[in-house]
Amino acid sequence: MRSTLNEFKNFISRGNIVDLAVAFVLGTAFAAVIKALVADLLTPIVAMIFGSSNFSTLSFTINGSHFLYGDFINNVITFVSVAAALFFFVVKPLNVMAARRAAGRPDPESDTRACTECLSEIPKAARRCAFCTAEQQPMSDPVAPASA
Repeated sequence: MRSTLNEFKNFISRGNIVDLAVAFVLGTAFAAVIKALVADLLTPIVAMIFGSSNFSTLSFTINGSHFLYGDFINNVITFVSVAAALFFFVVKPLNVMAARRAAGRPDPESDTRACTECLSEIPKAARRCAFCTAEQQPMSDPVAPASA
């Protein structure tokens, strides 16, 4: 029983599970903010254009069936807003980083570099590759303070 509890503790403590839980909570909060943005700011602006003050009450009836298309319009606006926010604040910056890496420019915040022989990732200050043992020239830190 104790080993099962330890396994469960290790499972919960793994970084990817915690990261996933944090992402889920932040995603839920982000969706609530976007829904409020749509309901409180965007919908009234669009309603000024079309003359209706509340989309959620828009509906029509066919053969006794009641269709609430206003709520659908609100949800479409919410979806497009979330998609645009994700694109401009997550996808676009990641694409820029990927293009920078593809162009051969190192990530400025990276603490590693590629080995000149085997192309494995090694620390910038390494004098020898841990994988192929080839000698490396340590990269000098351009912003290192001058010694007096």
